[in-house]
Amino acid sequence: MVGKAPSQEGSTGRSVKDTEIPSQEPGICQTADTVITKTQKQLVLLIAILAGFITPFDGSAVNIALPTIGAEFHMDAIALSWVATAYLLSSAVFLVPFGKIADIYGRKKVFLYGITVFSLASLAMVMVPSTEMLIGVRVVQGLGSAMIFGTGVAILTSVFPPGERGAALGIYITAVYVGLSSGPFLGGIMTQQLGWRSIFLVNVPIGIAAILLILWKLRGEWAECRGERFDLAGSVIYGLSVVAVMYGFSLLPDMQGFSLIAAGIIGLIIFALYELRVPFPVLDMRLLTGNRVFALSNLSALINYSATFAVAFLLSLDLQYTKGFTPQDAGFILIVQPVVQAILSPVAGRLSDRVEPRFIASAGMAFTAAGLFMLTFVTETTSIYYIILALLVLGTGFGLFSSPNTNVIMSSVDKKFYGVASGMNGTMRLLGQMLSMGIAMMILAIVTGPVVITPEYYPQFIASMRYAFSLFTIFCIVGIFASLARGKVERAAPAKR
Repeated sequence: MVGKAPSQEGSTGRSVKDTEIPSQEPGICQTADTVITKTQKQLVLLIAILAGFITPFDGSAVNIALPTIGAEFHMDAIALSWVATAYLLSSAVFLVPFGKIADIYGRKKVFLYGITVFSLASLAMVMVPSTEMLIGVRVVQGLGSAMIFGTGVAILTSVFPPGERGAALGIYITAVYVGLSSGPFLGGIMTQQLGWRSIFLVNVPIGIAAILLILWKLRGEWAECRGERFDLAGSVIYGLSVVAVMYGFSLLPDMQGFSLIAAGIIGLIIFALYELRVPFPVLDMRLLTGNRVFALSNLSALINYSATFAVAFLLSLDLQYTKGFTPQDAGFILIVQPVVQAILSPVAGRLSDRVEPRFIASAGMAFTAAGLFMLTFVTETTSIYYIILALLVLGTGFGLFSSPNTNVIMSSVDKKFYGVASGMNGTMRLLGQMLSMGIAMMILAIVTGPVVITPEYYPQFIASMRYAFSLFTIFCIVGIFASLARGKVERAAPAKR
């Protein structure tokens, strides 16, 4: 049985369990621990790896196939952008609500439904006949992805006790980042050799394998908040606010984009005030206001994603336009970073079980800042070896940051909040990705303008890229202090049987 770590009192921000929020009704959020064998743990980790790979792989691989998809359906640029945006918006809107639903009705159940929905939607993508249906199915895919990401980390955290949790999360995060980073490279090969529909078709057998493993082998359920009422009104306010913010970023630097972002922020403030007044909030605001470790760890994740997601996009353009590489060769160069990260993430996760994780995560943020600073010096004549060195430093930063930071986020809350914490972590990822791309596109629009990048515009493009990397470097420097400011995380007691 996974031991329940005792609550530890101390100054604000210095305890793993800063906020032990009591149940609102007797018997709620007091589900007993479930006996978990070593085989069950390995099975849970395998299922999480499969799901953790296919969802981000699908989201990133489709970007490389957009020109081919657009040619088949005769889609303009705006319609084509919705193929990617619809997936991100849907995922972001449903992550936290489904995390709460999983806490109430069972994480395994929601995870299983999510894999099923995602797999069926992937199969439907192979047969879509029109633009409208294509975008509609992408919304359904995003919903399935939210169900998976809103519960996957929560289940791992429920199954693996402190002392083993960091290593498991490190392996899982490696799968997520390998899927996210290898998507454009593998997606390009699959699109060229097998057609764009193969990107979605490959999800089906992986999804079926995960479903069969869950139904056949995975026993038990994890639901610490059985009996709570689901906060539908709060979920609607939250969803509309997130849509406004994320859609606003996609419209930057247009004035409508700034207006939507402002409306979304106001909506999130209203959501926060509303959540303080309801007995069973979808997101208990005391997790953010009374738990400095949780709040600053999520802020650190948001900063990290905001500073790094657009790096591959900008370098891909630089390598293919100004350096003259083919898409395949550019992919080989860019894959250096995820390879380093895949090697370091499990090591960093395991290390975070033994060493103060905020120091490991902060060191990762520092390496990321150093790699981004190196990229601010890139010019049209920069050696490819210099870019590879910068990618190695970035990969080191990613690998050292993600696993320990996720370990801290999930270990900083009580078990009844695992689903919500997992959803928040995923939401920070998606918001960071949209913010990163929004900043990159805004700088390109201001400096380069709405033009095709031809040799006469290379100097402006290089300047845009350097401005973006400079701003991202500043983000990460701030992120170092946010990571350190979360305070010391007390070590939990060893798990007992």
